[in-house]
Amino acid sequence: MAHVHRNRKQLLTRVRRIAGQVAALEQALDKPEGEAGDCAGVLVQVAAVRGAAHSLLMELLHEHLQEHVVGADDPQQRADEAAVLVELLRRYGK
Repeated sequence: MAHVHRNRKQLLTRVRRIAGQVAALEQALDKPEGEAGDCAGVLVQVAAVRGAAHSLLMELLHEHLQEHVVGADDPQQRADEAAVLVELLRRYGK
């Protein structure tokens, strides 16, 4: 997981941005009915959260592939790490 620690600052910045988006979404949903605004705005916020989380996942997947699959010298380690990614993609696709 050296790649996670190497990019720790950027990853934490992204996670904190996502947390801010989720907090804004929560506030929008928590407002009384007359103040809540339109549902289209809430849908846009949900899409933004999903997009940001997806972008973070893709960045981590890219780094994982480079570090543990492409960069692995041992064919067995490469196969094991590829299996981890396949399982993750199965979970993500549900």
